[in-house]
Amino acid sequence: MQSLTQLANELLKEVYYQTARSGGKGGQNVNKVETKVELYFSINNSVLLTDEQKFKLKQLHVHKISTEGELKLMSQVARNQLENKHKVQTKFMHLIVEAFTPKKIRTATKVPKKSKVQRLISKKIHAQKIANRKVKFGED
Repeated sequence: MQSLTQLANELLKEVYYQTARSGGKGGQNVNKVETKVELYFSINNSVLLTDEQKFKLKQLHVHKISTEGELKLMSQVARNQLENKHKVQTKFMHLIVEAFTPKKIRTATKVPKKSKVQRLISKKIHAQKIANRKVKFGED
C-alpha cells in the first residue's frame, strides 16, 4: 500500500476549491478581495478510497461532512488567497493522515513491586511526621 502522504497528495486531485470574502485583518482589502478558501472533497465519489476508508473517514469527522457526503474545510487566516489555499491543503493532508494512521494499542502493565514498596515507605514516613507533631496530654 502506498504511504499516507502519497494518498493525501493523490486525493488533492479530487478536491475543488471555492473562494469568498473573509473577515478579520486586512483593512479595506477584506472588502475587495476574496481571500477565504474553502476546500470541498466528495467522499462518496472518491475513486482512490476504499469503502472501508470512506466509512472510517465519515465516522471520524462527522461534524465536517455534509449530508451529501462532502467534506468541507476552510481557511481565512492569511491575507492572501494563495497562503490560505496552502493552509487548507495542509489541513486536509493532516486530516487524511490522521484518519488512516493505525492507532497504537496500549498494553496494560502491572505496577512494579519496587514502586509499591517505595510508596508504602513514603506513606509511613509521612505518617510518622504527622504523629510527631501531635502533642501528647499528661506529659510534661
